[in-house]
Amino acid sequence: MKPITAEDRQVANIHDAAFTPFVYPDGLALGDTVLQLDKGRELGTGFHVYRMPAGMTTRGHRHNGHEQFLILEGELHESDGTILKAGDLVFYRDGSEHNSYTPNGCLLAVHIAGPEISVE
Repeated sequence: MKPITAEDRQVANIHDAAFTPFVYPDGLALGDTVLQLDKGRELGTGFHVYRMPAGMTTRGHRHNGHEQFLILEGELHESDGTILKAGDLVFYRDGSEHNSYTPNGCLLAVHIAGPEISVE
């Protein structure tokens, strides 16, 4: 087995790594941030850790490919009234539409196949 080089591995700890502000294509920033090691993918796609500040509501959006996430901290209130808590593993099918609100902030481990499409 050949050794792993610094170029072949990245490590970041979600508790002290620098997160990048998420900015929508139209320039809107809501305060959410992303920790994503794969710089070859558009920010907020593929696998990443996503942080929402207390009181934030995401834009309404349609999924362009499946989305899966695990809530690590906090809770999400979904647009259909569902309340998701730490430990919940969630799957949204390609084409599904929703938005999310977090009263006290939350942290999620996320995999999104492709960029979301705004429905607002």
